[in-house]
Amino acid sequence: MPSDRPGPAAAAAWRLPTTYRGEVLAETTARVSVIDIKRDLEGAVGRVMDGHGVADIIKGKPREVYVKVNAIDFKPYCYTSIAVTGAVIDYCKGAGAEKVYLMENATQGNFTRLVFHVARFEELARETGAIPLYLDEGKQVPVALPGMGYDVRVSKHVKRMMDRRDEVTYVNVPKLKTHSMTVLTAGIKNQYGLIMHADRAPDHNFRLHKKLAEIYRLIQPDFTLVDGTVGTIHGHYPPEALHRQTLVPFNILVGGTDTLAVDVVCARIFGYSVEEVGHLREARDMGLGCGDLESIEVQGEPLSRFAKKYPYELFDAFPHDVKVIRGSERNCLEGCDANTLALLQVLYLDFNGKGGFTIVMGKGFDEAEIRAIEGRAFVAGPCAEDEVGAMLRSRLGKRNVFGTVECNDLAGTTFGLNRLMGVSPLSMVPISPLKSLGLLVKAKLNRTSARTPPLLPF
Repeated sequence: MPSDRPGPAAAAAWRLPTTYRGEVLAETTARVSVIDIKRDLEGAVGRVMDGHGVADIIKGKPREVYVKVNAIDFKPYCYTSIAVTGAVIDYCKGAGAEKVYLMENATQGNFTRLVFHVARFEELARETGAIPLYLDEGKQVPVALPGMGYDVRVSKHVKRMMDRRDEVTYVNVPKLKTHSMTVLTAGIKNQYGLIMHADRAPDHNFRLHKKLAEIYRLIQPDFTLVDGTVGTIHGHYPPEALHRQTLVPFNILVGGTDTLAVDVVCARIFGYSVEEVGHLREARDMGLGCGDLESIEVQGEPLSRFAKKYPYELFDAFPHDVKVIRGSERNCLEGCDANTLALLQVLYLDFNGKGGFTIVMGKGFDEAEIRAIEGRAFVAGPCAEDEVGAMLRSRLGKRNVFGTVECNDLAGTTFGLNRLMGVSPLSMVPISPLKSLGLLVKAKLNRTSARTPPLLPF
């Protein structure tokens, strides 16, 4: 490792100050590293973390280090690189960390114990001596989101981390991805995994960006290291059939102590400004760090290397015989629209899912268009449910109409689309059904609150 890393005083000068009880002290400048990995991943991780004094941060708070990865799902390229995660854990151990916790709460429709097993985070934890924390399991504690006007629940481990920020180290290790609902997912968006599934549905709509910033107001990492080995475009959940169109081998790491500044640089790498990424704009306006690219000192690779603007919208590959009807008054990309279509695309391309039905989303529909629907239908979200759900069930029959009554209820969406498209949930998991069931039983015994579809919906 390089020996010229800054000492504690120098590192502190660049750190985003810790937030306590909603008090925020914003830095006007920040420093972010963009490091080309070349052929030395471990060395690159060491260089970027050394360059921001992370070893000194850990030495000041060595008893517990929490590493938060992006492990929403086990599909290839959906999660933080195992190699990057392993190098981060090794670095923390080498810096004197007494305990390293590897934590995540997977996306709705999934459970973390399964993702950690299939994606090999469980195996990595054994090999490195890290302690896996399945944040969907065990005791939950409410915390307030004052700007949203309600509480959300977090794992007791997250609450402990929040209450003892001056005693524990928190390292955020997201993956560099665009996002079909939020344009970008990096450091701030990665913290959405800190809250429980049931608390993700409220305001998973046009208010999502504000909610992401409010969660970031509650707790900010000591350091954020973004895995840019392979970036994803056209959303955050690339179908395996579209890897050629959706994967970009950047071979970089992006790191800094100001997570907002790190995310601003990540947005720029994809070709986007802060104004185009709602949650970055919200965090900037709340004073939660440096949200001005011109005020960020970027070290390592010049940003001029990244000259393209990459699409965040889903790639146009959907079943031709599925009709989508969007309401004219409201239809939130951040909830019922993009996530429903992302799952539709994956089931169609990767699991040979069938079409032949209609999806209705949003509100403000043409009555004649709704009355013309025949056969089967999926009603996405509370707006569409309130306006046309009962009408469609009465006319088409309850067995032919599926849907959800919350914004972005991914477990319910998975159940409905599995039924409509003839895809078994068990076929979506690349391990034996018996092993899947065993992991689910273990998660249930540990009181998982994960929302998952039935394993046998037929």
